Amino acid sequence: MILGACSAGSEESKEQSAMDMATENSGSKNEDVALTEGGSEAEENPSEEMNRMVIYNAELSIEVKDFQDSMTQIEAKAANYGGYIVESNTYQDADEIYSGTIIARVPQDKFQAFLNDTEGLAVKVYNRTVNGEDITEEYIDLESRLKSKRVVEERLLEFMKKAEKTEDLLKISNDLATVQEEIEQIVGRMKYLENQSAFSTVTISLSEDKIATPNVDNKDLNTWERTKNQFITSLHYLLSLASGLVVLVIGNIPILVLLVVLGIPVFILMRKRWNNKTSDDK
Repeated sequence: MILGACSAGSEESKEQSAMDMATENSGSKNEDVALTEGGSEAEENPSEEMNRMVIYNAELSIEVKDFQDSMTQIEAKAANYGGYIVESNTYQDADEIYSGTIIARVPQDKFQAFLNDTEGLAVKVYNRTVNGEDITEEYIDLESRLKSKRVVEERLLEFMKKAEKTEDLLKISNDLATVQEEIEQIVGRMKYLENQSAFSTVTISLSEDKIATPNVDNKDLNTWERTKNQFITSLHYLLSLASGLVVLVIGNIPILVLLVVLGIPVFILMRKRWNNKTSDDK
């Protein structure tokens, strides 16, 4: 009985040690394999640069003849090149001159064609900037880490099947959950990098050509506009004059009443004198 218990304890200890060793060593082994394979591929394939992953971003600032038409054309071009619009903003100033920004994402292999095609809408180009971020090394590192985590996950699943004690099962479950969470994070990051490198982002700032848009404040207004403005001005002056008269009369009512009160006796007296003088003459 004692020997059997010792034997069972010994086997469980070996399995636990194997699990820990798998967790600790699988990463290093896979890293060594990845380094070895990477080194051999780099030596055997000198054209590795052709397959590098790069995230391209471009900024284009242009002046166009017709703002609304240009915005519509850019949206159509993005769709024709297999891309889509991420954001679009339009502004209008006091002179009714339009400006705005549109952000498009297009497949990387159509990136330059879309950029050149969009630039063709401009009557003037203010700025064109293209930059790229090489993410090849990060992606390769993520692939290597993912392989290592997959190996650890498989080992833990095997140990979980063989585990007999509850405490061992709980420990393996916790370790497995941690590894699987790390795998999800790595996979998510890889998908993000794949999407960012597969589609390029182009930010286009547009402003409308002022010469192409009539200015309503210009002195060269047509006859109807000038007549309307003069009518409005005359009406404004007339209303101002009427308003002034109303204020003058109503505001001076006390003085007018006093003048009337004082004037009535004077008027009566002057009228009597005039009547008496007329009688004497007769």
